[in-house]
Amino acid sequence: MNTGLPLIASTLAAIMAVCVAGCGGESKNDHAAGPSHGHSHQPRYGGTMVELGEHQGNLEFVRDASAGRLTAYVLDAHAENFVRVPLASFTLATTIAGKAETLVFQPVANTATGEKPGDTSQFEASAGWLKTAPVFDAVLPQITVRGTTFKDVRFNFPKGNE
Repeated sequence: MNTGLPLIASTLAAIMAVCVAGCGGESKNDHAAGPSHGHSHQPRYGGTMVELGEHQGNLEFVRDASAGRLTAYVLDAHAENFVRVPLASFTLATTIAGKAETLVFQPVANTATGEKPGDTSQFEASAGWLKTAPVFDAVLPQITVRGTTFKDVRFNFPKGNE
């Protein structure tokens, strides 16, 4: 009697289940075309996650209240890896207590990673109101990441849009 075959079959089934369990069980290619599947990503820096498109990328916004600064990190679809983008800047239209404010994000160089303006995943904007406004609504009018342009991305800080 061969008892090894059922053990091998159950082991292979367990390995297959683990392999497809990540991120809703779909392949990487399914992310760009399929509808949002209701999961969220953990922020790398404890910030606010903003999904771009239907699981095509993410931005993480991190507020430094004492400096009056908001840092944006461009991340991949799973918010695991940085994505360098060739942007000179991008804007964020915000509303704080009914008042409209605009933030202009500038590229940040990082000698440790070799990132430089025009080829970076990190951007920063500064404004005095960021020191005292922990909650605001925002619209990202437009940003292009990996050849795809995302328009009118709406979110609440610090809730995000996921």
